[in-house]
Amino acid sequence: MTGRADVVVVGGGIIGLTAAVRLREQGARVTLLAADDPADTVSAVAAAVWYPSHTEEDPRVLRWARETHTELGRQAASGVPGVVARPTRMLLRRRWDGPPWWAAATGDLVARVGAGPYATELRFTAPSVEMLPYLSWLRERFASAGGRLLRGRLDRLTDGFALAPTVVNATGLAAGRLADDPAVHPARGQLVLVANPGLTTSVRDEDNPAGITYVHPRRHDVVLGGTFEPGEWDTRPDPATSATIRRRCVALVPELAAAPVLGERVGLRPARHGGPRVAVVPGDAPGRRLVHAYGHGGAGVTLSWGCAAEVTRLALDDAGSPAALRPAQRSTRNASRYAQ
Repeated sequence: MTGRADVVVVGGGIIGLTAAVRLREQGARVTLLAADDPADTVSAVAAAVWYPSHTEEDPRVLRWARETHTELGRQAASGVPGVVARPTRMLLRRRWDGPPWWAAATGDLVARVGAGPYATELRFTAPSVEMLPYLSWLRERFASAGGRLLRGRLDRLTDGFALAPTVVNATGLAAGRLADDPAVHPARGQLVLVANPGLTTSVRDEDNPAGITYVHPRRHDVVLGGTFEPGEWDTRPDPATSATIRRRCVALVPELAAAPVLGERVGLRPARHGGPRVAVVPGDAPGRRLVHAYGHGGAGVTLSWGCAAEVTRLALDDAGSPAALRPAQRSTRNASRYAQ
């Protein structure tokens, strides 16, 4: 891609990358401005199994979840690196009172009578994603489509108009400062990685009183979780927490008892009181617009492709052409400062 971009997407995590891919494939000239390599974002730490965790019922969220489930299912079937459609068992300790609000997005959820402490067992297919190969694939897909990749940070979102007349804010936790949004906060998550003894099914103990408990197998390891700690900023693994997580997960899936520990991970989910903010606001001059896409918490992968479609709709005008193709009022003289 040469010349001035139509849209600059700020943020190189799962929300920014999927939005950039969709915008480019709809014909917009897109620059992706990322402060870090995808492997160094919180997205790379995610367990990344489709499930709208800690997300309130909302028609838009349901649509995003459904569209993402469908897209990830297609990608799994076509052999996209890191994407697998996994059978999932969700164990509920509470009495069954009907399908959860997100059930329609799966297309195959069934309920059964549980056993032991579990009143109900839900079974459904949930796409799972190994994030490092997947983020690399997304980046290559964007670049191969003619997208432009830049490394850098913005002091203000309005600085993005030096690169393009439409700015997509997919900056995660940084959106709290950049968008002056006090609702944005971290939700610390810690997990443990162990060798995979041959597991293929994801299992969740959704109501464990000791904390959220999940076992998500991947090709060579199993992700054991976890924690959800709003307002906590510490990214150092806590050994006691890891030991507790492992005990809960072994109680849930005894086959893990002898699995050696491979590592620990901590990530700060970009959460937001009130749920994700996906909305367009006018820019600071005619012909400019700002599209916010942040606050997805631990459901970034689960909502990614649905949100990318909505961001694309918001960033393009009613005729389906990039809104940014209108004459811009800002010089591009500062654009090179973001290149690296």
